[in-house]
This record gives sequence, C-alpha cells and structure tokens, in this order.
Amino acid sequence: MSSSMRRAGAIVAGVATLLLTATPVAEAARTDARAAKQGTDAQKPLIFAHRGASGYRPEHTLASYALGARMGADFIEPDLVSTKDGVLVARHENEIGGTTNVADRPEFASRRTTKTIDGVALTGWFTEDFTLAELKTLRAKERIPEIRPRNRLYDGRYEVPTLQEVVDLSRRLSKELGREVGIAPETKHPTYFRSIGLPLEEQLVRTLKQNRLDGRRAKVVVQSFETKNLQLLNRAVDVPLVQLFDARTARPADVGATGPTYGDLATPESLRQIARYADVAGPPKDYIWAPSTFVADAHRVGLKVVPYTFRNENAFTPDDLDSSADPAQYGNAFEEYRRAFATGIDGLFSDNPDTAVEARG
Repeated sequence: MSSSMRRAGAIVAGVATLLLTATPVAEAARTDARAAKQGTDAQKPLIFAHRGASGYRPEHTLASYALGARMGADFIEPDLVSTKDGVLVARHENEIGGTTNVADRPEFASRRTTKTIDGVALTGWFTEDFTLAELKTLRAKERIPEIRPRNRLYDGRYEVPTLQEVVDLSRRLSKELGREVGIAPETKHPTYFRSIGLPLEEQLVRTLKQNRLDGRRAKVVVQSFETKNLQLLNRAVDVPLVQLFDARTARPADVGATGPTYGDLATPESLRQIARYADVAGPPKDYIWAPSTFVADAHRVGLKVVPYTFRNENAFTPDDLDSSADPAQYGNAFEEYRRAFATGIDGLFSDNPDTAVEARG
C-alpha cells in the first residue's frame, strides 16, 4: 500500500458548512482560512485516547471513549477480543477478572480457569468462554484502583462495548463535536484467537466494510503487536496500519521462540521491511528517548512514529519528573510531553488526553 499517517491526520479538520448568503469573496476567504487550518492541524502530532480517557473512567467503556474525544483526542482506541459467539468486544485482555465484576457473579464461578495465552499462563475468566449476551450482564471496573482510586466511583456503571457500538459512538461524537473522531482498533492476541477458531481479522474487516471504513478516506488506523496479521490486513483494507513494539527482549507471538525480538525489529533494516506493509511504528515510549535513533530511523523509511503510553501519575512518569513518592499523585507530565514532542514524533497514546492536547497546543 503503504499509506501514510498524513492522510489520517489531514482528516482531523472538518469542513465548515457554507452559508447560502455567502458572497464569492467571503466564501473564498473562508476557503483559504480552512485550507490553512487544515494544513496546520495536519502537522500537529495526533493524540490517541488510550483505551479512552482511561485516566478518568474505567478503560474500554463508551464513557471513557466519549470523554477522551470531548477532551480533544483525535482518535479513540478500542482493543479487540472475541466472545464465544464471535463478536468483537473492547477489552484490553481476554482475561476480564481485573476489568469487570465477573468475580462477583456466582453463576460464572465455574468458568474460572487457567489458560496459556501467547506463552503466559493466566488464571481468570476469558471473553471467549462467554456469549455476548452473557458479557453484557457484566459491568466494567477500574483496572488499577491503587493508582486511580477516584475511578472506582464509576465501577459497575458501564457495559462491555462491542466494536460496532464504538463505531456508532465515534459517529455520534463526530456530529456532536463538529470534527471527525477516528478509531484505532487493536487486535489482541490474534494468533491465539485464530488457534481456537475465533479469528479477529475477518470480523474486523467485515465490520469496517459494513460501515464503509475500509478506504483511505476513513479515519481509521488498525494496530497489532503481531506481524503476519498486519501483512494480511494490508491486502484486505486500505487504512493505515500500526506495527506495535513491545519490550526489546520480547518477541511477537507469531514468530515463535527463535524469531526476531522487538529489538531486532527496531533496527533500520527491519524498519525498512516493516514499511512494506505498515505505515506507523508504535513503540513503548522508552524507544524514543536519546540516544535512541528510532524516530529518525523510522522516518527515514517513511514510517510515522506514535509511542505509548503517556500517563500523568508518578507511577508512570520518568523518575526525574516525579512530584513525590506517592505513585498515584501527578508528576510533571507536561515536561514529559515536551520532551516527547521534541523528538519529532507524529502522535502519541495518552490515558489523559486533556493533558496531552494542552501540551501539544
């Protein structure tokens, strides 16, 4: 393909409705102003509301996504897993003991089990063991209450949303806000889900096509930590694709125990190969700090760079920007954003999109 993140960024600025009474001169002036604004907006780094505004609401809920968009994020990000009956829903992991009230539901106690997901043994409750109707009876809760105790206020209020509900929400928000709110779905554990007969890609492509979101005019980007499914998606949909990176010593789940690590994939030559099927590199934020040349190396082969995850709390800011020893208190997040934008990145993922938008401004 390989499409550019520029086209996703250029869609950020909406076109104003023309007044019927406008004179040609006035209309031309407005057109010039709009074009200038679009050019300016297209050059700004994009803000992705990471799991929504997850610094303020339980993650991957419609309330979290809506708040992120209203705070100014350009994209909302649903992570996708599958239900037993093949419906894509938004959860960070298919294990839902930490993000829903399933443990409080005695009728589901027998479904607690241990599974190996991408080589890691996990014990809990898994979306693939629940139908959509059953999942809809659960309610979301804050994943890290020790860091975000105020978010517990919203525990029990929100359902687990489907991908289609996120698409519908983005359209309602676009109308409400007068600008297009994009979506950035991520396929979670795609090799695992394919191995149990619940492939994510087919359902994702079907949903995008049904909603006419599979072309270059759609404000959609698709992400994955794996490589082979992105290569397949590159032939199935014409939207920007994001190759996500994990810790440098970790490996994508689809390359096996002897395949390249993410550190191997971050070399200039490997980035050149990634640019053949993807448009964006999405590394952990530690990849971008000096003396790393990752941003420059990616840009040199035509990849945009959108690192993750920026959060306001001391638990997540660099040590030299911590405000105290309390991990739940806010650190000097604005300085971290300043440093990040100074590297030349093209966007970032933030749990606190209001802070990110203000820092960008």
